Amino acid sequence: MTDQPRLPEIDENWTTALAVVAHPDDLEFGTAAAIARWTAQGKRIIYCMVTSGEAGIDAIHPDEAGPLREQEQIASARVVGVEEVEFLRLPDGVLEYGLPLRRAIAAQVRKHQPEIVITGNFRDTWPGGFLNQADHMAAGRATLDAVRDAGNRWVFHEQLGDGLEPWNGVRQVWLAISPQSTHAVDVTETFDDGVASLKEHAAYIDGLSWEFDPVAFLDELCSAAGPALGVKYATTFEVLDLDG
Repeated sequence: MTDQPRLPEIDENWTTALAVVAHPDDLEFGTAAAIARWTAQGKRIIYCMVTSGEAGIDAIHPDEAGPLREQEQIASARVVGVEEVEFLRLPDGVLEYGLPLRRAIAAQVRKHQPEIVITGNFRDTWPGGFLNQADHMAAGRATLDAVRDAGNRWVFHEQLGDGLEPWNGVRQVWLAISPQSTHAVDVTETFDDGVASLKEHAAYIDGLSWEFDPVAFLDELCSAAGPALGVKYATTFEVLDLDG
């Protein structure tokens, strides 16, 4: 991302966003600082974790790791002003793209009725060419399709009986940290909030097999994206417009 081109600022003319990602901690690797900016503006943002990240700590059994990581995610969300965190509790590490995943995410879209849906990068690689992970790709792709499913009365129509009406109000889906990013947001003022949010995932960070410094990691990531807007720190999104 060192050769980040200039990008337009992302649209901030909205009130409610739903962020759907595969694991606890996924949003904290670059996106939480932007979320802190938006909650400070009075926007409502809901987190939806597809899994509980229970397979993410080698030294802790999933039965223990799942609840622990959920609590870390709730604390992490609060740091950046997010009070609503949903857990779908699908199996970590073996997510499969398909109808069950689309159905579960469509229900969240119908329930929360967002204008913007944020999800993880579902491309094969990250910026710089690093390979993506299967759960990220499955969750991101299913989120894009579930947004469109949510607006069709006859797709997953059994949800109507649960009081979940069709929702056609999503204007855009944003893929965080995509190698095909089209827009950026200035997170200079909320960078420290993003770092604090990432630090709340202490058990996950302690369980990594390498030395990890949250400050250094986010500083490198966000300062590399900064030139996209001519600022110190930024983060980027690939914006998929659903109006057309």
